Amino acid sequence: MKKLFTNFRGDLFGGITAGIVALPLALAFGVSSGLGPSAGLYGAIFISFFAALFGGTNTQISGPTAPMTAVSMVVIAGIVALNDGDLEKALPAILLVFFLAGLMQIGLGLLGIGKYIRYIPYPVVSGFMTAIGVIILVTQILPSLGYYPKEDAAFVAGFKPKAEEIILSNILKEETGEGILVLENFQETIDRANEVTEEHILKEAKTLANTEASGVIGALKVMPRALQSINWLELILALSTIAIIYGFKKITTLIPSALVALIVVSSVAFGFGLNYRPIEKIPGGFPVPNLNMFTQFELGAITPYIFTALTLALLGAIDSLLTSVVADNMTKSKHQPNKELIGQGLGNSVAAIFGGLPGAGATIRTVVNINAGGKTKLSGMIAGVLLLLILLVLGPIASQIPAAVLAGILVTVGIGVMDYKGLKAIPFLPKDAKIGPFKFSSEVVIMLVVLVLSSVWNLVYAVGVGLIIASLLFMKKMGDLTAERSDIKTLKKEKGWADEKDFPEYLKEEIFIKHLKGPLFFGSTNDFQNLANQIPRTASTVIVRMGRMQYLDQSGLYTLEDVLLDLKKAKINVFFVGVLKQPRYMMERVNIIPHLVPDTHIFKNFSECLGYVKDNVAHDLEDKKGGKYQELV
Repeated sequence: MKKLFTNFRGDLFGGITAGIVALPLALAFGVSSGLGPSAGLYGAIFISFFAALFGGTNTQISGPTAPMTAVSMVVIAGIVALNDGDLEKALPAILLVFFLAGLMQIGLGLLGIGKYIRYIPYPVVSGFMTAIGVIILVTQILPSLGYYPKEDAAFVAGFKPKAEEIILSNILKEETGEGILVLENFQETIDRANEVTEEHILKEAKTLANTEASGVIGALKVMPRALQSINWLELILALSTIAIIYGFKKITTLIPSALVALIVVSSVAFGFGLNYRPIEKIPGGFPVPNLNMFTQFELGAITPYIFTALTLALLGAIDSLLTSVVADNMTKSKHQPNKELIGQGLGNSVAAIFGGLPGAGATIRTVVNINAGGKTKLSGMIAGVLLLLILLVLGPIASQIPAAVLAGILVTVGIGVMDYKGLKAIPFLPKDAKIGPFKFSSEVVIMLVVLVLSSVWNLVYAVGVGLIIASLLFMKKMGDLTAERSDIKTLKKEKGWADEKDFPEYLKEEIFIKHLKGPLFFGSTNDFQNLANQIPRTASTVIVRMGRMQYLDQSGLYTLEDVLLDLKKAKINVFFVGVLKQPRYMMERVNIIPHLVPDTHIFKNFSECLGYVKDNVAHDLEDKKGGKYQELV
């Protein structure tokens, strides 16, 4: 505990500065998620405090981030749609998914998964981050124009027939669940249908309209309607916010430009009594736990989102640990990845209980904290406490912030979160893959696939597809590399290794040396089988050099066993040289050693093998060839 106060002044300034930077972003992320500004603020408060207290990166500032909010939007929209567009009804299931994501993060930390996060391919991360930027940018154009699909009467009217169909379908489903035979009690169905009012139909139609206009594709579909009904005041407020954010950075970076834009534009709009659209009201007082999430939900409502919860957990882990690396580079320290995941999981779990958005380590806020003097966990805790005080004292004032201002802030976030480094590298990456006559860069393909699928389809599935493609291309690349480096040739055609220069000329016609370079795994087994088939069955002996074969998986193991059985049937002796620990362990498990290759045919180095060949194999060859053994000794 004493360590928390070793840098109190620096941590105080760092925490206050980071909290101020986090305020407008937290409100904006809350609004864009669909849960409202209070959800973003609650998430920033609890995640910042608890992730700092229990995490493994001293200077980390955590809270809702663009990637986490983008995935959360998918969860929220999906569950709300399943609950007839009623957010209040859907909220317990939504928060439970967020809570599960936090528990999964804790589990990842306890299982020691933190150190493996770095193995996720960069093209997948790059494509995902750029897609997040595209999603935020495109979806915030509509509120920047002052256009809200569910408030467009003509647009909503087009969904009324479908709304009536859905309502009637729900009535029939309810009756089926209640055991009512619809054909025998058709009058009851009619009575229930007659109870449906125009208000019910309109509410369902608005939900359908909102769903239709959600995401990148939905926003682009309704963009022509939005451009025909621009609210010029809302657009001016959004553009003013964007201009101040970019312009103020040129004056100074000591004061967060997003906060300056928030205060200035909101003050002008409120002070002059402009007829703008404010954000949703932020509840006053201390946040209240939403325990309904544990009692009022249907398991079937969240089952489809278990994988999404895991995605949230993994995304939060990646986001946080990447920020931890940035913090390490700035402070010359070393974070504890698994402890950090536990801290982030606790923060997200507590935030979910209080109705907050999930989050992760935030790079910009962490950098601001360090530059302002933050060095210990106290800085992150202070940032959370500051946001809580702002909520308690300034909640009513914050409720007057124009919605267009937060849309403008999010537009700049969308532009900033894109991975320009990865995009700029596209023309220069080597074309290392080929399909027919076409050559292409495998990394560019992965990045573009994730980018496009994330933007127009599904963030969760896009990452999975990207990982699968990256894994397949990696395996193909490794298989090609292993085959390329491990060609089977006689020593007269292949340049031998340095210790093979004294190999007797007489034996080069009878003995083949097989160099295995690289892992023998399921991606290279087919090539290995083809190479093994090149060994003439007239050879008497094959020496397999394994000193550079570091890894052997089960597929490679059984392929090797098949090759050895074929060679044994052809009465060809096999010698192993330099077998490493892991491959030997695998071969002993299935009795390749010693049944197919006895211990007497396994040598530590080539010199030992050569001595054995001269003392044993050469005698047999002399009997066959006659008289030439004297050349060897």
